[in-house]
Amino acid sequence: MPRRLTRRGRSRYDSAMEKTIFDGIIAGEVPADVVYRDEHVIAFRDINPQAPVHVLVVPLERMESIAEATSGKPETLGRFMQGIATVARELGLEEKGYRVVFNTGRDALQTVQYVHAHILGGRKLGWPPG
Repeated sequence: MPRRLTRRGRSRYDSAMEKTIFDGIIAGEVPADVVYRDEHVIAFRDINPQAPVHVLVVPLERMESIAEATSGKPETLGRFMQGIATVARELGLEEKGYRVVFNTGRDALQTVQYVHAHILGGRKLGWPPG
């Protein structure tokens, strides 16, 4: 039976979410190239980068996906968005620009059931994506 983890930011679909790799990174149990951490978010380099700068930003208060934003606390979401902007600034991406991507659900290829934002930058990005 998989190990279950109880959190305040539970899914509206399940009373306890399964532990993810992001839970392990936050707890310091899984190694990651952490570039930023504060009391609300952690940011680390993606292990399969799609741009010269590819960082994941993960809130410390868990939700499974951005789809849960409608039932989340506005202050938690606001701190998450501020964290994304802070990380982009700390990485020197403000001047030339960057992209923030949220993958939500199976068809969008969300592979970890923990909300996270991808910050991509360091080169001119094409459109449309994927």
